Amino acid sequence: MSKIRVTQVKSQIGRLKNQKLTLEALGLRRMNQTVEHEATPSIVGMVNTVKHLVSVEEVK
Repeated sequence: MSKIRVTQVKSQIGRLKNQKLTLEALGLRRMNQTVEHEATPSIVGMVNTVKHLVSVEEVK
Protein backbone atom coordinates (compact mmCIF):
# COMPACT_ATOMS: atom_id res chain seq x y z
CA MET A 1 0.00 0.00 0.00
CA SER A 2 1.24 3.51 -0.71
CA LYS A 3 2.30 6.00 1.91
CA ILE A 4 1.25 9.63 2.27
CA ARG A 5 3.03 12.51 3.96
CA VAL A 6 0.69 14.87 5.84
CA THR A 7 1.86 18.33 6.95
CA GLN A 8 -0.21 20.73 9.05
CA VAL A 9 -0.16 24.12 7.31
CA LYS A 10 -2.91 25.99 9.18
CA SER A 11 -3.61 26.41 12.87
CA GLN A 12 -6.22 24.40 14.73
CA ILE A 13 -7.15 27.40 16.89
CA GLY A 14 -10.84 28.19 16.54
CA ARG A 15 -11.65 24.94 14.71
CA LEU A 16 -14.38 22.48 15.57
CA LYS A 17 -13.62 19.89 18.22
CA ASN A 18 -13.85 16.96 15.80
CA GLN A 19 -11.26 18.64 13.56
CA LYS A 20 -8.89 19.18 16.49
CA LEU A 21 -9.30 15.55 17.55
CA THR A 22 -8.70 14.36 13.98
CA LEU A 23 -5.42 16.32 13.78
CA GLU A 24 -4.35 14.80 17.08
CA ALA A 25 -5.29 11.31 15.89
CA LEU A 26 -3.15 11.85 12.79
CA GLY A 27 -0.23 12.73 15.07
CA LEU A 28 -0.18 16.45 14.22
CA ARG A 29 0.32 18.62 17.29
CA ARG A 30 1.79 21.86 15.91
CA MET A 31 2.19 23.90 12.74
CA ASN A 32 4.51 22.59 10.01
CA GLN A 33 4.76 19.18 11.66
CA THR A 34 4.91 16.30 9.19
CA VAL A 35 3.88 12.68 9.66
CA GLU A 36 3.79 9.69 7.32
CA HIS A 37 0.96 7.17 7.22
CA GLU A 38 -0.16 4.26 5.09
CA ALA A 39 -2.91 5.38 2.71
CA THR A 40 -5.64 3.23 4.25
CA PRO A 41 -9.30 4.21 3.82
CA SER A 42 -9.54 5.31 7.45
CA ILE A 43 -6.48 7.57 7.22
CA VAL A 44 -7.67 9.05 3.91
CA GLY A 45 -11.06 9.78 5.50
CA MET A 46 -9.37 11.54 8.42
CA VAL A 47 -7.28 13.62 6.01
CA ASN A 48 -10.43 14.58 4.09
CA THR A 49 -11.97 15.83 7.34
CA VAL A 50 -9.13 18.33 7.83
CA LYS A 51 -8.10 18.85 4.19
CA HIS A 52 -8.31 22.65 4.62
CA LEU A 53 -5.70 22.50 7.42
CA VAL A 54 -3.15 20.11 5.92
CA SER A 55 -1.17 19.47 2.77
CA VAL A 56 -0.82 15.91 1.50
CA GLU A 57 1.76 14.38 -0.81
CA GLU A 58 2.39 10.82 -1.87
CA VAL A 59 5.66 9.22 -0.79
CA LYS A 60 7.34 6.98 -3.33
